[in-house]
Amino acid sequence: MTILKHELRQGRSSFLIWTSVIGVMLSVCVFLYTEVRGEMDAVTDLFSSFGSFTAAFGMDRLNFGTLEGFYAIECGSMLGLGGAFFAAICAVNMLSKEEVNKTADFLFSHPVSRKRVLLEKLLAVFVQLTMMNVIVLAMSLLSILAIGETIPWAQLLLLHLAYYLLQLELAGICYGISAFVKRGSVGIGLGIAVLFYFTNLISNLTESASFLKYFTPFAYCDGADIITEQRLDGGLMAIGAGACLLGILIAWYQYTRKDLS
Repeated sequence: MTILKHELRQGRSSFLIWTSVIGVMLSVCVFLYTEVRGEMDAVTDLFSSFGSFTAAFGMDRLNFGTLEGFYAIECGSMLGLGGAFFAAICAVNMLSKEEVNKTADFLFSHPVSRKRVLLEKLLAVFVQLTMMNVIVLAMSLLSILAIGETIPWAQLLLLHLAYYLLQLELAGICYGISAFVKRGSVGIGLGIAVLFYFTNLISNLTESASFLKYFTPFAYCDGADIITEQRLDGGLMAIGAGACLLGILIAWYQYTRKDLS
């Protein structure tokens, strides 16, 4: 597991920065809830009159006056985008950097197969995402306890699980892309994350665009659905799992056959 350990050490700074930023922002939102919860009923009524804008973010089905409603909108947005960006950057750069940094010759001069490199680099991505989500969840739970609120366990765990699955799906897709690109991979990864995010917003705006939810992992992370129904959409998650697996298989096929520069 030498390559796995090396990748974890090499990505340590990025991991610590992204985890700290996301965790602190979620904690700030939780502490902010104590200051604004008395005014949230008026805010809920205000947002309910915004029409399509309200529906795009699911605010027409959530009560800002409750911790779970406030958490799903405010913290969910930060965890969703922040986690997606980190997953995309981590995965889309994992294979391409060997050619960009001219380290492919050094790596493959050792008695190590490309399949082993692919496997250990993939494990490094999943380990970092798992550790990030565990730490962020722990920070959120401690923040909720610190303000004296009761933890809505079912809704909170489902919400965090949904965003973890989103990150895995996005990582699998970007890992596949990483086997093809040599430069500009980070920009591609971030672009894909943003594209998925806005695709989900568009799918919520109008019924005629609802089919777009099958093309974005953010669809099964809809906080309004998770909080009100207390379950995840199995069909959308199955599509996401298929997309993740397809990305990994594409990376496996391409990287084991390509000529490394």
